[in-house]
Amino acid sequence: MAEFIKIYEENPNPREINKVVDVLKRGGLIIYPTDTVYGLGCDITNLKALEKVARIKEVKLEKANFSFICHDLSNLSDYVKQIDTSVFKILKRALPGPYTFILPGSKSLPNPFKKRKTVGIRVPNNSIALEVVKALGNPIISTSIHDEDEVLEYTTDPELILEKWDNLVDLVIDGGYGDNEPSTVIDLSDGEPIVVREGKGSLEIF
Repeated sequence: MAEFIKIYEENPNPREINKVVDVLKRGGLIIYPTDTVYGLGCDITNLKALEKVARIKEVKLEKANFSFICHDLSNLSDYVKQIDTSVFKILKRALPGPYTFILPGSKSLPNPFKKRKTVGIRVPNNSIALEVVKALGNPIISTSIHDEDEVLEYTTDPELILEKWDNLVDLVIDGGYGDNEPSTVIDLSDGEPIVVREGKGSLEIF
């Protein structure tokens, strides 16, 4: 049975945030709100948890396209190779916001991702997700929770999410209704922006 915690985005309660962090530190899986759709995530430094997420998504961990949710741009250098000023300016303009940026991965990526040439970085404009990552001290991975029902391509109601994911995850955060539009994915790994998927984030950031 997953724990169900209500957290208000306007003013996330530090006690509740710490409960979420405890679950992550124990290798638990959480479902949490972002500025787009609800995400499924775990601590990126916990191999067992990463493998669980990969199993749920039916992908090989090494090949999984998980994004990293970061608190801000300051810890990017841990996961991303040196980026030039023009790329940094785009990131600074767009983040926090509903974007996933594909950037060249650094050598210090966590083990399962070591061979990856690129990494997807998210800094969502959602204080719950950001406070969790900040309190944890390192990013969590993020993958959207799809619904098989085409009409409900993404699940937006936390109570319905709990019903469906109760036996698969350890904790579901109720941060209010989620959005049903995914993030805009932009590949900046070669310096020139390439739009991979148009989503909620406007393309007027260039």
